[in-house]
Amino acid sequence: MKTKILAGALSLLISLSAFALDLAEAKSLGLIGEQTDGYVGLVKASPEAESLVVEINSKRKEAYIKIAAKNNLSVQDVATLAGKKLINKAEPGEFVQSETGKWIKK
Repeated sequence: MKTKILAGALSLLISLSAFALDLAEAKSLGLIGEQTDGYVGLVKASPEAESLVVEINSKRKEAYIKIAAKNNLSVQDVATLAGKKLINKAEPGEFVQSETGKWIKK
């Protein structure tokens, strides 16, 4: 009985992970966009997108801190520069934040 329950729980976890969003998919669906501050933001709220934003932004902040320390820059300067680059690299149809803070489709 315990084996069947465990197997069922594992299959549920595996099937749920198949539905988890990744960054590229969330961008292509218009849920997440690149912000001018170097972080991603929610264009359309959903629990999965919100969770992904937190995860991505946490990883980006860690990277920005390391880069800033290596180059004797502020974290904000590194993040802002990254934001410009990421907006320029965004694919057509993805959302990016304008200088006024509005979401626009590239």
